[in-house]
Amino acid sequence: LMPDRFSNGDPANDSIPGMMQGADRSNPDGRHGGDIKGIADHLGYLSGLGITALWINPLLENNNPAYSYHGYAITDFYNIDPRFGTNRDYVELVKKCHDHGIKVIKDMVFNHCSIHHWLIRDMPEGNWINSFDIYTRSNFRGSTLMDPHASEKDRQIFLTGWFDKHMADLNQRNELLSDYLIQNTIWWIEYSGIDGIRVDTQPYSFPEFTSEWSERIFSEYPDFNVVGEAWLQKESFTSAFQKDARFDAIPNPGIPVVTDFPLYFALASAFTENEGWTNGLARLYYVLAQDFLYAKPENKLVFCDNHDLNRYFSSANKNIGDFLLGMTFIMTTRGIPMIYYGTEILMEGYEHDGHGQIRKDFPGGWHNDTVNFFDRNQLDSITGKTRDYLVKLIKWRTKSKTAADGKLIHFIPENGVYVYFRMLEDECVMVAINKDNNSKSLETKRFSECLENYSAGLNVITGEKINDLSVLKLEPESAVVLQLE
Repeated sequence: LMPDRFSNGDPANDSIPGMMQGADRSNPDGRHGGDIKGIADHLGYLSGLGITALWINPLLENNNPAYSYHGYAITDFYNIDPRFGTNRDYVELVKKCHDHGIKVIKDMVFNHCSIHHWLIRDMPEGNWINSFDIYTRSNFRGSTLMDPHASEKDRQIFLTGWFDKHMADLNQRNELLSDYLIQNTIWWIEYSGIDGIRVDTQPYSFPEFTSEWSERIFSEYPDFNVVGEAWLQKESFTSAFQKDARFDAIPNPGIPVVTDFPLYFALASAFTENEGWTNGLARLYYVLAQDFLYAKPENKLVFCDNHDLNRYFSSANKNIGDFLLGMTFIMTTRGIPMIYYGTEILMEGYEHDGHGQIRKDFPGGWHNDTVNFFDRNQLDSITGKTRDYLVKLIKWRTKSKTAADGKLIHFIPENGVYVYFRMLEDECVMVAINKDNNSKSLETKRFSECLENYSAGLNVITGEKINDLSVLKLEPESAVVLQLE
């Protein structure tokens, strides 16, 4: 969740003397006042959804004249932004999350910081940041790190170019800066008791630094977990940024979990376009078929949207059936599913309309809101049923070791139907996705290698017992998730 847009628990800290930007909810790209107390006030809501871990966009100080709400232009690596709360408030939030059975993932940024950071305004050394004679922006082509044909010029611009004019690109090859960032990470783990870290823009930092950073962190905390944001379009490029990658184009990143952007791109159109050899459901099939590229494909973060992308309900053309198919898929495929705040209540927005449109305030998070969608009773019938479906699916998955860890076996999609299984020891889950607008009678003889030991199944959404698995009735634009018996 994005803290500035989730809930305003303490309006008194919306605008703080000495901070360049105050709250203005009328500005979609301004600060709106959400804070740590707002998150703490709604932990019951989050645990009620079945959420087991909370990734909060950066809470560190961003004392910038504009666009300070998102948290990625840091001006102090050791202090929470006072418009969110205090360091002690953050520590207490971690404790309260743990009391609700929720882990906390801290969003950390090593590639860049704000030009208003005191370390940038008065740099300890001249090579503290990557600089050019004229402003040079990154080409954002992570592929240059693995591309055997890439020019050195392109590779260096990717690594050393700036994200934006107000974000200085940090030079982690400076040993003092590298130590500073590593020690800062260790300090936050010790101080706050967090459970994991999300590394922002992982590929953009020098690979040698990422490798050293992860080695230092896991030597101190071997049971810790880290997910790296690798926003890349292709499976082969993405796989290089996971720990123990099968290809040594870059030093071992040491980061166990990596974001599955190739699967996200497939999901964005898999349920809305016509079926074809490589289109529609085949997009999902072909992404998963390339899991041989990953050291641990089960350690992929799978998602339908996030704070930088179109809201999934909008990607699904506001079609409830297509929306639920996508959510069912990420909850039942291999990997670790992630849900963006507000997805459960069908929040809308397109990235091309501006980031403010995909980072809207959660209705009910502000004292003067006319509706409160934290209250299930205030949702309309469609949104309420959609939320209930998702909650049931989430809570089932948290209890099902097979759904979380089971081996994935899938069958080539045919006639708008995609069938796959999750198998662990003597347990099995069957998923049948019908993308078609018509109902289907699915003969299951084709799937005998997975079904041979089972004669019945329990529909985990409806609770219906299926005593004959030879033919399954699939409703239009729907999925059947069966715990086989």
